[in-house]
Amino acid sequence: MTEPTVNGSQTRSRPTVQVRPPGRPAALLIGGLLAAAVLVSQSVKVIPAGYVGVVFSSFSGVKAQPLQEGIHFLVPFVDRVNLYDARLQEVTLAHTTQDGDEGAIRARSKEGLDITADVTVQFRVDRAKAATLHKELGRDYVRTVIRPQVRSKVRDAIGQFGAADIISSKRQEVEASITAELRKIFERNNLVLDSVLLRELRIPDSIAKAIEQKQAAEQQVAVERNRLQQSTISAQRAVVEAEGAAKASVARARGEAEALSLRGRALRENPQLIQLTVAEKLSPGIQTVMLPSTGNFLLDVGTLTQPAKTAAKP
Repeated sequence: MTEPTVNGSQTRSRPTVQVRPPGRPAALLIGGLLAAAVLVSQSVKVIPAGYVGVVFSSFSGVKAQPLQEGIHFLVPFVDRVNLYDARLQEVTLAHTTQDGDEGAIRARSKEGLDITADVTVQFRVDRAKAATLHKELGRDYVRTVIRPQVRSKVRDAIGQFGAADIISSKRQEVEASITAELRKIFERNNLVLDSVLLRELRIPDSIAKAIEQKQAAEQQVAVERNRLQQSTISAQRAVVEAEGAAKASVARARGEAEALSLRGRALRENPQLIQLTVAEKLSPGIQTVMLPSTGNFLLDVGTLTQPAKTAAKP
């Protein structure tokens, strides 16, 4: 088969290719493979790491048992999986709104002063109760539960304390009160509260200055009270030392009196000791002896032995 001539010249003949439709067996095979691929894609579901899957069946509704991480087989075209992030999440309410976060929380202290709080709440989805969460709250639980409850409980906690205490010594107590109340709300809504962080607490500048002045005055009073206590302690120490010295003097006097009493009694019972004592006081260098033992006179031992010594010399 040749093509017609152009400008009196004859072109070369080109072979024609005829495409035949596939046979019936081949079409059935291709269709079967496609159907199998669709069935496999509908019956196999992979739950990524950190997620939990809630299965909704067109026949029975939400299944109570959620799917954990890994490969799971479903009923094709009947079961549908809803993924929930079970990792640590956070919601921030601050004066610098970004990433969809809401503004800071405005509250009033115990005395009615305006306080603005920046709060971050960290939480997780309870994996075991993800099906109940999906049935009762759905995916929008952050907007419907977490944000309004955080605002409410923060206002309630701040209202229990004074402004000066909140920004100074009672900050941790406020945080603990908010955490305790929110934990109850989260557990009731199938969520797990991890922590509540009071990032910043702000009060009007005029109130802040007044509080600083009050705290400075209280610190000065505390210093003076400490000095007074030290003076009192020093005075008490002096009294104790004086009482101790007095007791020591009394004890010495009592000891001396008892010693004199014993000495006097000894002299009364032994009258010769009086003569001996008198002799020793008069002539400390003279050696004396009392003769006889019942007598009442003394002899100088030195005078008795001196002639004998002189006689012995040549």
